[in-house]
Amino acid sequence: MQTEFDGAIPLRFLGLPADGSYTPDPKWKPMEFLKAHLRVLPPHIASLFSRVTTARQRSALPLIRNRRLKYAQSEPSLLSFDNARHAWPSLWEGRERRGMEEGRDETSWVLGDFLEGSTQHVGRLAQLLGGYEEEREAERVREIRREAAANAFVPEEDDESDSDSDENAADVVENMTNLISDEDARNLFERRIREKFIYGLLENASYDRVDWDESWDQDNDRDAEERWFDEDDEE
Repeated sequence: MQTEFDGAIPLRFLGLPADGSYTPDPKWKPMEFLKAHLRVLPPHIASLFSRVTTARQRSALPLIRNRRLKYAQSEPSLLSFDNARHAWPSLWEGRERRGMEEGRDETSWVLGDFLEGSTQHVGRLAQLLGGYEEEREAERVREIRREAAANAFVPEEDDESDSDSDENAADVVENMTNLISDEDARNLFERRIREKFIYGLLENASYDRVDWDESWDQDNDRDAEERWFDEDDEE
């Protein structure tokens, strides 16, 4: 259970009055406080601000954005193509292949590990389980996409047309996958994942281990950071 944020802790560390007279108050104006003092707060104290700020809010701080940028450029497994496509399938606009890969994994497990492939029926079992896994994963991804597409459209006033609107929205998303190549779709997806991570828009991403990690401040190339964000704004 998360404990309540104690604003007196960072104040005492910085030798500032903890009687409520100091502004900006870390408890009531945490973003203003971080903007003024983040660079001098040690990670174990800075990380306390996760209790009173969101990942999206913290993206307003250049130091935080720079840490996330350097983390993203380090090619972490969290943001790798395969992991990201599985974690955020609604952002993937390429052709559907995730289910096929899951099916191959299931088949490989049966052939390689289950009874060490020693019985005459293992081959058929591998194909069967692989097919089931492919179908389950593909349907999971399609359902997530349908929900994302439905949420992106304003429902019609006519109740009878609601289901048609949802189906049409899902069809639009499906048809978009045929307009770009797999390579272009992958590049676009990887860039989108990096951008959303930097701006705190990826749900269930591990932001705390990056936002408060001072190691990402080493060899800080501020000019390179600004160029990256300038290019992003131009697109």
